[in-house]
Parts: sequence; structure tokens; C-alpha cells
Amino acid sequence: MTTVLNGSLTSRVAIVTGGSRGVGGATVRRLAARGYAVVVKYLHDQRAAELTVEAILAGQRDAMAVRADVADDLDVQRLFAETIAAFGGVDVVVHTAGRHLTTPPVTEVGPDEFDALARLNTRATLVVNREAVRHLRNGGAIVNLSSSAENSSLRTHGLCAAANAITNVLTQALALELRERDITVNAVSPAAHRPCLPDRVTDVIAYLLSDHGHHLTGQILRVGPPAVPPY
Repeated sequence: MTTVLNGSLTSRVAIVTGGSRGVGGATVRRLAARGYAVVVKYLHDQRAAELTVEAILAGQRDAMAVRADVADDLDVQRLFAETIAAFGGVDVVVHTAGRHLTTPPVTEVGPDEFDALARLNTRATLVVNREAVRHLRNGGAIVNLSSSAENSSLRTHGLCAAANAITNVLTQALALELRERDITVNAVSPAAHRPCLPDRVTDVIAYLLSDHGHHLTGQILRVGPPAVPPY
């Protein structure tokens, strides 16, 4: 189901997967405030997506919500097609959907559970990024949300770290492939075992999408919570 609440041709258009809440929701609000037309991609929480869009429209910005499964090739093709039909093109893709941070130890995971993790993280990143490459206007940007697990947390986040390692390598490979089109590709990687506020991650995403941040590509930027000052 697609909910288009308002739309017009604008100069900059962004698709944010997982855009109804968390880091995705914070990113949607930040980009809308900067004048982007934003597409809120959701899968399960339609009401949250609609409320996000309504808030943006109330601020006299353009937005719409689209339901899609980011691991489904046809769904993602439709997501981009509906975005282009509504707003005329795509300049930015921020992929935050599909992050799965809690997994069993490697020695305990079953093949079906591993397949589900790979679909949610690795396959979804490939499908979304590949479709972005096909449709982004020159000078655009892709930002993938990853996560980092230092050696101390690999015991509880090993599979998550493995899935995100693929995301990071894919990000760096695409950055090389898209240099000639002036499209930047970066990943933002919050620490898996030290959660930080969505706005802190969004600050980094927003920087990468700014004029100053456009010189960075192929980077994996790690983000942690603010340091606690010593007493």
C-alpha cells in the first residue's frame, strides 16, 4: 500500500528506508527541514509512517509514505518508481531498515536463522543499493546504516558483525564504482553494544549529505554515545 499525502516536483529528493522511527525517522525529519522531499519507506508500522508524513506536511514540506519490503527486488523497484513518479527523481538514499543487532552465538545459530539474518541485512542492502545506483541523479549520495562490534562484544554480536562487514565492503566497492558520477557512498556505524540517541547518528548522516561532507566517499564512520566526563 502506498500513501501519498502531498507531493510536487522539487530540487532534492530523498528515500529513507525504515523512515518511520528511530534513526530513519530522525533522518526524515532532518532532511525535510533542509528542504528535501522525503519518501518514508516502512513495512509494518503504517500509522507511524503516516504520522511522520503528516508532521512534515504541516511544516509545508513535501513527503509521502510507501510500504515496501527492502529485501524484495520487485518491491524496491516499485518504491523507486513511485518516488520518481511523485517527485521527478531521486538524489539521496539513506538505508536504515533491516538492522538486526541481537543474535545468538555463532555456535548456536541454525541455518534458517542465519538465512533470515542475511535476508534482513545483507540482501536488503544489496537490493536497495543496486536500485539506488540505477536511479540516483549524478551528484547524489547513498548512506547505509551499519553497526560496529569491537573484539570485546563479538561474543554477543558476532553474527551481526559478520553481516555488517558485508555492508561495509559493499559500501566501499560502490564508492569506487560511482566516483565518475560524483555519487558518494558511505556507511554510518553505531556501536552495537553502546546505544546512542538517533539524533547523534543523524548528525553524521546529515553531514555526509551536506556540501562539506560530499568530499567523503567509501568511508565507514563509527558513532558512539557521548563520553561521560570524569568527576
